[in-house]
Amino acid sequence: MADNLLDNDIVATIGEQKYYVEVVWHNGVLVMDEPVSIEGKDLGPDPYTTLLASLAGCTLSTLRMYISRKGWNIPEIKVILNMQQELNPIYTIIKREIIFPNLNDDEMKERLLLVAQKCPVSKILENQITINTTV
Repeated sequence: MADNLLDNDIVATIGEQKYYVEVVWHNGVLVMDEPVSIEGKDLGPDPYTTLLASLAGCTLSTLRMYISRKGWNIPEIKVILNMQQELNPIYTIIKREIIFPNLNDDEMKERLLLVAQKCPVSKILENQITINTTV
């Protein structure tokens, strides 16, 4: 069996406040909530935003690591994400746009696109996932 990707488990708790979730990780607490429009208090990102934020963070970190190793002068990278979902059958499409302000080299952009697609969270989301749930 494969080793866990995280040293410590993520532990999340919800009390009586609708949608307010505290996620404990090794260095603190992440608050998640839902927007006011569906009776949350908008005190933190909703689950969809958190999922896309994971992909954004991984994409940007992977690109920065590669760019730094190559010694390229690309001071800023931006990623814009959103997703759509069809319900019958369930099918999800994540739109990821990567922007390199002031980078006009199309060959370099194509190489960076390939690197972005290799970020670990991209690999997880693009492959089969099994969720083993117990009570």
